[in-house]
Amino acid sequence: MPENEAWEYSLYIPNDLRAVTVSRRTLRLVLTMHGLIRLVDVAELLATELVSNAVRHTKGPAALRIRWSPPGTLRIGAWDADPEPPEPPARFERVTELEEGRGLALVRACADVWGWHPLARHGNRGKYVWCELAAG
Repeated sequence: MPENEAWEYSLYIPNDLRAVTVSRRTLRLVLTMHGLIRLVDVAELLATELVSNAVRHTKGPAALRIRWSPPGTLRIGAWDADPEPPEPPARFERVTELEEGRGLALVRACADVWGWHPLARHGNRGKYVWCELAAG
C-alpha cells in the first residue's frame, strides 16, 4: 500500500502489562509492512508510553490505535476506560532521573504534537491520548 493512501489499525488489549510488549511489536510490524521503518524507533517509544499509562493507571481494558494520514502524518493513540484527564507532563529536563512519571514528558519531547480528549459512547466513558509524528 503506497504512503499516499490512508489506513488505520486498532488493537484492543486487556489490562495486563504484557499488553505493552504486544502493542509495541504490533506497531513495529504494521509500520514495517507499510514501508515506514524509518519511524519505528520513535513510534515504538511513543506507543509504549501511551499504552503503559493506559494499562498502569486504569482498571479496565485499553486499545492502541495507529493511523496514517497522507501526505505523511502518523498518529498513535491509546484509549482507556478512565475518563480522568492525564496528568500534565512536566518538562522533560525535570523528569530524566525519575523512575516513574516520565511517560507524557517523553511523548511531549519526542512527538510533533500530542493531546487527549474524553470519550463517551454507548454509556461507556474513557479517554483517548494521542500523539503525531510527521514522516517528512
